[in-house]
Amino acid sequence: MTSALPMLQVRRLAKRFPPRAGAESPWILADLSFHVCEREFLTMVGPSGAGKSTLLNIIAQVDGASDGEILFRGEAIGSANGRTLNPGWDCQIGYVTQDDNLLPWRTLIDNVTLPLKLQGRYDEAAKKRVVELFCATNLTGFERYYPHELSGGMRKRGSLIRTLAYDPPIILMDEPFSAVDAQTRTQLQQDLLRLWNLGRKTIVFVTHDIAEAIALGDRVLVLSKSPAKVIADHRIDISRPRDLGNVYKLEGFGDIFERVRRDIQ
Repeated sequence: MTSALPMLQVRRLAKRFPPRAGAESPWILADLSFHVCEREFLTMVGPSGAGKSTLLNIIAQVDGASDGEILFRGEAIGSANGRTLNPGWDCQIGYVTQDDNLLPWRTLIDNVTLPLKLQGRYDEAAKKRVVELFCATNLTGFERYYPHELSGGMRKRGSLIRTLAYDPPIILMDEPFSAVDAQTRTQLQQDLLRLWNLGRKTIVFVTHDIAEAIALGDRVLVLSKSPAKVIADHRIDISRPRDLGNVYKLEGFGDIFERVRRDIQ
């Protein structure tokens, strides 16, 4: 799980938006620092409005920071008021947002393979990987369906495997299961862990659900209210594989849950 150099390092990150109507905007992030190791599943929780989505946008290079820096495998990928933004950092950082963002005029298979085709990487190995991902998420047989013909959970899985298909070393996930019912959510969590075990990607997963953070992660970071900074870092010593259908019964779950809940309050 560990390596000499963390895959991702966030150092003293700060963010506020440009002034409005002559008044300075409040700080959204302030002195925020953490790291993520290779192949680690890091989850992150915090109060509503704490700036979790803003943080992921900055790491993904779709927004810039006001201060601080981000290192990917030791190389600076973003700094305050710095270089031109490079979304996805040359396909090294995948980003799964709250919306599935599937193109409605394309079939599911065309949505999944579009990034690979744009990168000129849709070779035989990529085609084999796509088939494996469809199989692992029980989407085999739905390749030629359009998004409006699929359930919400199927669209979420399609969005996930679209990111996994082009094989980025690290994947950011911003509350990807928040808009589905509880039963579908549990199934999506199980699908995600199964996919993670296939390739052991490095994942940073933001959620407002403490139970979800514990059930999925190797570590849980707790953010303060805005301006956000890391106020707690809890390692989750619950063995894998985990029975997500009975997550509350897992040994050690209750203790971690209470510690995280107290941190947020």
